[in-house]
Amino acid sequence: MRKLVHPILTGVGILSVVLGIIGIFLPLMPTTPFLLLAAFCFARSSQRWHDWLYAHRWFGPYLQRYHERHAMTRRDKLLTLLPMWLSIGLTAALVVHPWWAKLILIGIACGVTFHILRLQTVQQ
Repeated sequence: MRKLVHPILTGVGILSVVLGIIGIFLPLMPTTPFLLLAAFCFARSSQRWHDWLYAHRWFGPYLQRYHERHAMTRRDKLLTLLPMWLSIGLTAALVVHPWWAKLILIGIACGVTFHILRLQTVQQ
């Protein structure tokens, strides 16, 4: 059974990294949850991939701060919240028509904002 689980977890981890990278460019798609999922999967399946993720120039420091200190830099918070609110605001105003769907989008944005603002703010 273990021989079957490791490749599945590694595959899910790699897919999560890819989705996290896509999330950098698409504000409606999250980055952090996918990177955390990848770290979780790699920790249980591949030390090599786990080491790569935590040593990565962009993802490593971000994950270490989030995982070890439950913290983000002011810049990371800003680069997360501004595009998210811009894209959700435009989507709610121009794309989505039912009032309840607009309310759901705004509720999601408020929840993410609340979570991010509760995180400790640290220097890079």
